[in-house]
Amino acid sequence: MDYTIFMIGIIALNVMISFKAFNDQSFFRKYEFHVGSIRAGEQIRMVSSAFLHADLPHLVFNMFTLYFFAPVVCQTLGNFSFLLIYFGSLLFGSLLTMLFHKDDYSYRAVGASGAVTGVLYSSILMYPDMTIGIFGIIPMPAYIFGILYLLYSIYGMKAKNDNIGHTAHFGGAIGGYVLTLMKSPELIQDNTFIVVLLAVPIIILFVMAKAGKL
Repeated sequence: MDYTIFMIGIIALNVMISFKAFNDQSFFRKYEFHVGSIRAGEQIRMVSSAFLHADLPHLVFNMFTLYFFAPVVCQTLGNFSFLLIYFGSLLFGSLLTMLFHKDDYSYRAVGASGAVTGVLYSSILMYPDMTIGIFGIIPMPAYIFGILYLLYSIYGMKAKNDNIGHTAHFGGAIGGYVLTLMKSPELIQDNTFIVVLLAVPIIILFVMAKAGKL
């Protein structure tokens, strides 16, 4: 089956639900990621929040990123694996966010960034030498971009000086990494150096968390 059906379907779902929320504040508040509400039993928010976006630029950025990298995963691993990585990374992002913010009952977040980052990291793991244009201008090898992106996410998690859901990004990347290796374990043998290199930021994150530095 043509992969575009799955990709366009997910994009359309994000667009429809986000636009509904743009014009309905009560709907937005009901389904956003909110630690206090999730801990009170509203676990649906861990999934529903990934189809809401803060504003139009937030939505457009996530959907354009998905549009460019979803075909890489679909054409290499297949449509079912793409869906598994998308929704698996979404859940990884939400679970990691709960792990790090479980005692911050007022913590709120929205966006497909965790799921999209998982698809992006999966693409990088499979094709580390492809070129990614930073801001559409500066060319950079994909594996370097992936490492720098996660290191920046660690910085953002530690600094806590913006409203970006860095924890969800990181969790999504872990999801994309783990699920891709489960689907294509030959990557471990065929491209050991890149597999280990892309794991470094993940190891750093958990070492810092264990040391209480996040």
